[in-house]
Amino acid sequence: MSSVLESVNKRTQLVGQNRLELLLFRLNGRQRFGINVFKVKEVLQCPPLTKLPMLNPLVKGVAHIRGETISVIDLNAATGGRPLTSTENCFIIISEYNRSVQGFLVNSVERIINMNWESILPPPNGAGRSSYLTAVTEIEGELVEILDVEKILDEISPVKTSISKEADEMLTIDRDQHYHIMVVDDSAVARKQIIRSLASLNLQIDTAKDGKEALDKLKSIAAEMNDVSVEIPLIISDIEMPEMDGYTLTAEIRDNPKLKNIKVVLHTSLSGVFNQAMVQKVGANDFIAKFNPDELAAAVNKHLSL
Repeated sequence: MSSVLESVNKRTQLVGQNRLELLLFRLNGRQRFGINVFKVKEVLQCPPLTKLPMLNPLVKGVAHIRGETISVIDLNAATGGRPLTSTENCFIIISEYNRSVQGFLVNSVERIINMNWESILPPPNGAGRSSYLTAVTEIEGELVEILDVEKILDEISPVKTSISKEADEMLTIDRDQHYHIMVVDDSAVARKQIIRSLASLNLQIDTAKDGKEALDKLKSIAAEMNDVSVEIPLIISDIEMPEMDGYTLTAEIRDNPKLKNIKVVLHTSLSGVFNQAMVQKVGANDFIAKFNPDELAAAVNKHLSL
């Protein structure tokens, strides 16, 4: 266990190589799950939890860790399973998603594995907790499920998706143009959040569930025209996705003469200063941390109003 804890914050060299590292854990059974190490701040034995009135039933309690009060979510209950009856011998995975820190209560934590995004696949139809999965992979002949954490968090504490009146009044985009853009994200919840946030801009929005699907769609359009940016001037893309991540998608767009003029905004729950360096390295036009509808609308306005 100590080797897992020591490794969590030392894994930045894989970013931009279509690779990732997964922290493997189990909930209340034999099924293995994985979470991207870049979203993990710390792993620790579950401390005593404090129950507070009016907490969401999926929140087991709050933990006081290094001066912070962190909500601890029972991940098994949050994905439709039975609540963990005891926190003794359990672990908390402290993670940062969408500008907030939360703890996920899990039964056990195993190890970190190095993966290629091409080995991370969309979940099969009818998978056990399919509505809570964004991807699956196979490790040592065993299926590992990757949970849609954004869906879980949205069910517990829904994010605001409407643009503020003040931000909307600042937009200069010509809404009569009905610009055509593409939204790429492996989370169906995240795609819907983006679409709702941009509804007032009167955009035509195409979607793709990962970088490979997006690139295939762009290449199909490129077969009919020399500059795809005339048709799709802007793409909003998540970074971590099955089969092809957002960094690799951006690099592929920049390397293709017919696609290179498309503006790319990377929109992700990943945190860390390394993101800004990677944005420049792969040639993205912008980087926005999820999820702020005003900032998202401002970025779309900026890149479509040039």
